[in-house]
Amino acid sequence: MTALYLPSLIRIGGGALNELPAALKQAGLSKPFIITDNFMAKTGLLGRVQTLLEKAGFQSGAFQDAVPDPTVTSVEAALTALKSQTYDCVIGLGGGSPIDTAKMVAVLAKHGGSPAQLKVPHVQDEVGLPIIAIPTTAGTGSEATRVTVITDEKTDEKMLCAGYAYLPHIAIVDYELTLTMPRRLTADTGTDALTHAIEAYVSKRASPFTDALALSAMKRIWHALPIACAEPSSKTAREQVMQGAFEAGMAFSNASVALVHGMSRPIGAHFHVAHGLSNAMLLPEITAWSVAGAQARYATCARVMGIAPSGMDDSAACAALVTALRERNHELDVPTPSTYGLEETRWNTLLPLMAEQALASGSPDNNPRIPTEEDIIALYQKVWA
Repeated sequence: MTALYLPSLIRIGGGALNELPAALKQAGLSKPFIITDNFMAKTGLLGRVQTLLEKAGFQSGAFQDAVPDPTVTSVEAALTALKSQTYDCVIGLGGGSPIDTAKMVAVLAKHGGSPAQLKVPHVQDEVGLPIIAIPTTAGTGSEATRVTVITDEKTDEKMLCAGYAYLPHIAIVDYELTLTMPRRLTADTGTDALTHAIEAYVSKRASPFTDALALSAMKRIWHALPIACAEPSSKTAREQVMQGAFEAGMAFSNASVALVHGMSRPIGAHFHVAHGLSNAMLLPEITAWSVAGAQARYATCARVMGIAPSGMDDSAACAALVTALRERNHELDVPTPSTYGLEETRWNTLLPLMAEQALASGSPDNNPRIPTEEDIIALYQKVWA
């Protein structure tokens, strides 16, 4: 038996943002609280959303101080702002960080408690305020997932919080909002989405439903991402990457992610590397290590992405996949932890803790080849170089 979780109302395509008021009315919602960041405020997108709502007769409030890799402190500040008046839903506007902040605030607003009390293995299925996700990056898939990640700045732990309560009720997926994304952000978030798709497909929790979404996503993203990086105004490429990111989000929300994500979160928590970039750093070598656990599945990924011809045997297709992932990282200028400038002594000192935190997230248990703590330490050392 497979349980599936998807946003209840979805508006997708160019100009979908204009459908926000109609979607709110359809859901019976009337007073939204917007959580976003300073960049969205400075670019005028927050003002555009507020004007859109005001013209449709909605009263709204806003918190514009969401931070990258949302912290407990930033979540508490947003929650305090929300409680200053009565609101019936929370809009996350921006990249994965404002959306993740909105998810946690929506739950705490109704149930109280703290993010630390809600981290895995706790599962929060009882919903809070309805969540509306409006992504402005193509990658995190947060608009379609049942998870949020909040950083405890006191312990440098990225706390994975999961459950039905974090699934957005409404997703507004408008690729036009990504047209101004810079190259580095486009590359990193797009690779994050590619990782979602691959990991969902090889996950031990995969199903025919998630397989279809994951394969479609990886095909779109693999071909369109380099174009979106090289030609940022290409609406065709942007649309393909955004569609792929959404499909990948739905796939991994139902099949889960695996070892790449398990190892990625500690890098982000301890070294403040953007999540998509840390995934990109890891993807080729973790794939190379994992293929032995699901050779046929990884070979299918290679064929669907056009990396390996249909007649190539599985072993050769897997080798071609790993080579292509390494070459793609080079093409997109993805640094290693070393060339990115991380401190080697601190990296080596933290390896046991990072491996422990990776395993504690639960994601490595979904990997085709399940690692030990020693395996993860060795993989971190390999990725460093």
